[in-house]
Amino acid sequence: MAKVPRNFRLLEELEKGEKGLGADGCSYGLVDSDDVMMSNWNATILGPPHSVHENRIYSLKFHCGDSYPDQPPTVSFISRINLPCVNQYGNVDISKLQRVAQWNRDFTMEKILVALREFMAHPSNKKLPQPAEGTTY
Repeated sequence: MAKVPRNFRLLEELEKGEKGLGADGCSYGLVDSDDVMMSNWNATILGPPHSVHENRIYSLKFHCGDSYPDQPPTVSFISRINLPCVNQYGNVDISKLQRVAQWNRDFTMEKILVALREFMAHPSNKKLPQPAEGTTY
């Protein structure tokens, strides 16, 4: 089976993100529309209901390196958040997200966002004390 080239794959993700066809509570798009390599992306997650994250909007950034989608993108929160998969600098350790821990090229940025939103709603995380809303890394 032929592998879809990196840029074709990223164009598919961009189109889906721009049309709002992604998962509920998540959105994403390019930082700079002139970025021909489509490397840098912004994303948002709406805090899941019935958690300390409810009614919060979290901003993130993705960097898709030359090896994406064979290798996962780097993911960082811009908004401060207290989660076991996020270090003190806002960097996400996706190996702690069950849905995407065993990365494969069929996974997408959207799948990471969904995994993060599910992680926020997990019973062990949904009541963790959070930094003041509006604070950033």
